[in-house]
Amino acid sequence: MYEKLRTHKLNQWLIIHLRYLLGVAFLPSGLTKIVGNRFTQISTDHPIGFFFEGLYQSGIYYNFIGVAQVLAALLLMTQRFATLGAVVYYSLIVNIWLITVSLSFKGTWVITSLMLLACTVLLVWDYQKLKGIFAYNTAPKITLYPDPDRLWQAAGIIYFVFILAMSAFPADRLFPKISAVMVVITFVVSNRIAYKRYKKGRKFIEDINPTMQQTKQ
Repeated sequence: MYEKLRTHKLNQWLIIHLRYLLGVAFLPSGLTKIVGNRFTQISTDHPIGFFFEGLYQSGIYYNFIGVAQVLAALLLMTQRFATLGAVVYYSLIVNIWLITVSLSFKGTWVITSLMLLACTVLLVWDYQKLKGIFAYNTAPKITLYPDPDRLWQAAGIIYFVFILAMSAFPADRLFPKISAVMVVITFVVSNRIAYKRYKKGRKFIEDINPTMQQTKQ
């Protein structure tokens, strides 16, 4: 069952874009913490505002959380280091989820719950790479599955750079608008190339199967 899910082309495409999506979700909030801006303007009279003001006043720790979020996003979006990115991301999103549940965020806990679920899916997807951690005094058998090729790795880097730029500049400026256009172009072009490769590979299999049957006869 796992192998069938893992080798399905549509599932592979979904996982690649789930990594992009989770990475994008961390970039604006991570960058906000890195540059030292407050995450929220809620009054300190409210428990949520009081908590985030205390977190903001922690200084270097506040910046460190931002760096960790951006790093997790980058690792995920490169695709090449996505397994490590999922591990780092999971440690962060578990804490964020607990904060939103504990402080009774209205609606936000639903979003963080979905993010936690999505990251869990990524860890299950890469279980064959992680199962050695749970092995005791044995050499686990690792099944090798194809990782995303350079097309998706390049697209991930482009997404990271331009979405980070969109988060860094005011929305009414020209550069964020150009960045948004570049993100859309990257999505269209990368998926068009991937689809053409898929159709070409499928046609090759369809063409070679009759030839193999004739050879057997």
